[in-house]
Amino acid sequence: MIFLLILIALLFMFIGAPLFTVFSGLTLFLLFFGHIDSSAMIIEMHRIATTPILVAIPLFTFAGYLLSESKAPRRLIGLTDALLGWLPGGLAIIALITCSAFTALTGATGLTIIALGGILLPALLQGKYPEKFSLGLVTNSGTLGLLFPPSLPIIIYAIVSKVQINQLFLAGLLPGILMVVLLSAFSVQKAIAAEIPRTKFNTARMFKALRDAIWELPLPLVVLGGVYSGYFAVSEAAAITAVYVFLVEVVIYRDIKWRELPQVMRKSMVLVGGILIILGAALGLTNYLIDAEVPMKLFNLFKSYTDSPFIFLILLNLFLLMVGCLLDIFSALIVVVPLITPVANAYGINPVHLGIIFLANLQIGALTPPVGMNLFISSLRFGKPMSKIIIASLPFIVALLFILAIITYVPWFSLALLK
Repeated sequence: MIFLLILIALLFMFIGAPLFTVFSGLTLFLLFFGHIDSSAMIIEMHRIATTPILVAIPLFTFAGYLLSESKAPRRLIGLTDALLGWLPGGLAIIALITCSAFTALTGATGLTIIALGGILLPALLQGKYPEKFSLGLVTNSGTLGLLFPPSLPIIIYAIVSKVQINQLFLAGLLPGILMVVLLSAFSVQKAIAAEIPRTKFNTARMFKALRDAIWELPLPLVVLGGVYSGYFAVSEAAAITAVYVFLVEVVIYRDIKWRELPQVMRKSMVLVGGILIILGAALGLTNYLIDAEVPMKLFNLFKSYTDSPFIFLILLNLFLLMVGCLLDIFSALIVVVPLITPVANAYGINPVHLGIIFLANLQIGALTPPVGMNLFISSLRFGKPMSKIIIASLPFIVALLFILAIITYVPWFSLALLK
């Protein structure tokens, strides 16, 4: 009955029903027929509201939207171009690094395609990169930053799975760098094969780009250095980041006018409100599923087919790619993580390593045909047919799947920096 109701709920989601109404209605229905106290939803919402790192979500989101509405992306592209433009495939590497940094700060892959796509795609085409390669690069680059702190999906995963957020921040660094490095190597090989022209290194241009972005360069140090040095907690880092970005973009650079601030706040808080209301309703559903021992039943189902953690991880990757293809990353994290985490723990999978596997799968799922969300966003943003975007993305998806296999079966990349 539970699985039947979940399938019905998924059907409502696909036809456009708001997620929080689907989760709330399904939970109340199950609690009523399961003779479980419906105050479980209220208790879960109270637990979320009193979670110390919850305040980091709106603060990091607000800072990310301030950056996206300012000229920070242009300054970042100018700086990386001045530093790396002389390399073979330098502009492609610049796109990968810029999109990764931007997604890490905003937490939204689609926003990266919308905000940076209009700058990067014309630049790549002007630099003589093939259109197919350029479309695939910009479409796929937007997802890379999800593994870098202070990525919003990492914070959501930490809240839902009750894993220490500091550990997840550290665990995502090496896998994220691995993705950027290997895709950069792939881009360099393509650029050499296509004989893409390079720009000469110019010291004066480099110093000018450094001077232009001088106030934004300390931002990663503020977030990472403060958290890992122990000077302040993640929530405090979020507050400092929001204040710092506000001062830089509104007061110093004046990219955002005071009269534009309410509009930026509204955009950022609409996203935050949507996440929080879904989070509260979905975790109420999670409580019921745990009380009904659904994770244990899933584990027994897996166990009846295989005792091997290796095979389980293959099945998990396939399942998560499908989930990432069908649901947005926040909904997927909130719904799936509480169900799969106990099963993975029973197979002996490290919880922190599992978190990185989850996030890597979901970011690739957002690019997976036929209904990956970022494919649709890219198609709309660049005015290209969906088929053309999919064909352009396939080489990058294959490369990302290869990297996913490394992340999955070599836990060292996720756990090496942890104490």
